Amino acid sequence: MPKVYIVEDDENIRGIVSYALQTAGFELTEFENGEEFLSAIEKDLPSIVLLDIMLPGEDGLAILKRLRFSSRGKSLPVIMLTAKGSELDKVRGLDMGADDYITKPFGVMELISRVNAVLRRGTPEEDETLEYENISVDEARRTVFVDGKTVALTYKEYELLCFLFKKQGTAHNRSSILDAVWGGSFEGESRTLDMHIKSLRQKLGTAGVHIKTIRNVGYKLGE
Repeated sequence: MPKVYIVEDDENIRGIVSYALQTAGFELTEFENGEEFLSAIEKDLPSIVLLDIMLPGEDGLAILKRLRFSSRGKSLPVIMLTAKGSELDKVRGLDMGADDYITKPFGVMELISRVNAVLRRGTPEEDETLEYENISVDEARRTVFVDGKTVALTYKEYELLCFLFKKQGTAHNRSSILDAVWGGSFEGESRTLDMHIKSLRQKLGTAGVHIKTIRNVGYKLGE
């Protein structure tokens, strides 16, 4: 039975989500604030987290950032629940490490579908070191190196680079990259991907030339 933690200060929303997920066969634990949640995951990790942004005390984005920089939470699936629905808000949440982003109000069937979709993605069975030319990626530490020097990337820039790494030499169209890296439920436009490719190339420096633009198709890594 998948275990879900929901961090939400609105009692009514917690009640609706709890009833819907338990009816769908999930085990659910509720938290009103981030402090209780962060204390709980030190003892027991759930299968997935539903995290509200507007919380008393530390907000959801700050909590998400703490998760992604911790050994226990770096790979924990997280879906953001929030009333903020602009594309910029979504991109910010996804870049900070969210696996999906659901805008309130939402339907319970959509919620269940999103939860199942994120859980299906899973995580790699084992970490490995990826290499191409002068770029290397240490998946165990989620660290990227160019010519042996560490390169600081955002969460989604890292995920994008890893996707291209594991599909070296293969050209992918924008929609397939958005689906794989941002999730099929992300309704962003292709400029979101183009923006991340541009930023990734800049951060990789001279190694950025290895990310190729395929005219009228999309992008690939290598020849």
